[in-house]
Amino acid sequence: MCIKHSNAGKKAQRGISLVELIMFIVIVSLGIVGILSVMNVTTKASTDPMLRKQALAIAESLLEEIQLQAFTYCAPGDANATTALSAAGCFDAANSEDNLPGTARVSNVLGVARVANNVADYNTLSLPVIYDISGADAGVIGYRALVTITQVGSGVGSAPVALANTNTDALQIDVTVTDPAGNNYLLTGYRFRYAPRAVP
Repeated sequence: MCIKHSNAGKKAQRGISLVELIMFIVIVSLGIVGILSVMNVTTKASTDPMLRKQALAIAESLLEEIQLQAFTYCAPGDANATTALSAAGCFDAANSEDNLPGTARVSNVLGVARVANNVADYNTLSLPVIYDISGADAGVIGYRALVTITQVGSGVGSAPVALANTNTDALQIDVTVTDPAGNNYLLTGYRFRYAPRAVP
């Protein structure tokens, strides 16, 4: 017995229609545009963390360099530097380290080592180019740094345990680093006066 199938009443479909093809192209195109726009935003933002990390590394390095300096009553060259019990005990009043200098007493010139006798020597230090303590280029381009130091001893601690006796016994060190994109990053640290007669 043989059965014949008749297609007379049915229309055979051979592929997709033009409308379906256009809809497919539009949908796929929108998907690709969406993915590419997300990738574009991600690529643009991917450098920001690198700039931020580099700026913070520079600020941390400079802050540590400053905090490791001596914090004495008198300048190391003063005759009473190792015996003075206060800044008033300096042989020459001009040698008192309690007076923050108006301009930095350390070099801010590439190729010249930064030599400091006291934390205060870094006040108002401006580095238009980042270089290490020996004066060698640190290899970072487009970064700048500024250091400001403030006497905050009277505002630190409270009775009965005060951490600082006078306004000059503690310093607030603010290091501001500007990255190539113009963003500023501020890192703050403190240096308390301990071993005030241990001159470098």
